[in-house]
Amino acid sequence: MTDLNRPARLNRGLLVVLGVVLLAAGAFVVLTHFRKLTLLRPDSPLVPGTDLPPTWVLYVVAAAAVVIGLLTLRWLAAQLTHKPRTQDWRFERNPDEGTTKLAANTAVEPFVAELAACPGVHDAHATLAGPRSAPRLAAVLSVDQDGDLPSIRRELESTVLPRLRESLDLDDLPVTLEFRFSTKTGTARIV
Repeated sequence: MTDLNRPARLNRGLLVVLGVVLLAAGAFVVLTHFRKLTLLRPDSPLVPGTDLPPTWVLYVVAAAAVVIGLLTLRWLAAQLTHKPRTQDWRFERNPDEGTTKLAANTAVEPFVAELAACPGVHDAHATLAGPRSAPRLAAVLSVDQDGDLPSIRRELESTVLPRLRESLDLDDLPVTLEFRFSTKTGTARIV
């Protein structure tokens, strides 16, 4: 991975740590149950004594469980809203003569290839979302450390984006552009 995408790395790292801890806990329980580990007796109580803990302990545990649950739901929601949904577009001038159906992902492939060929761009990804009446374009560019962001943006606005608008027969196409920096310094390419 050449991108400095720290949130994704943090997510993966936390998932790995959580997975290892859960696997270790599960293995410990199973091995203890089948008497392969003798650290605990399988018939011993989980906690010593039968008295309830102080009331404040119960409140702290409940509050911690609520906070952990809310953080987990927030993390899950962030995973689900990562990429806009695409859909098929229909081009109908005269329905009696037939319709043309175009997958939005297919429509942006030449756009992505043209962006990736720009000087200083290491890699490009784009998603065309929304219906044809209200489209939205989300583009993510991985740029070399020495990439010239203003010239990349000028190339996008003056050449690449107008070609996409023209090919899709759109007057307006709102764009969300995200730049990510690659860990490598690239060689300047002339287009």
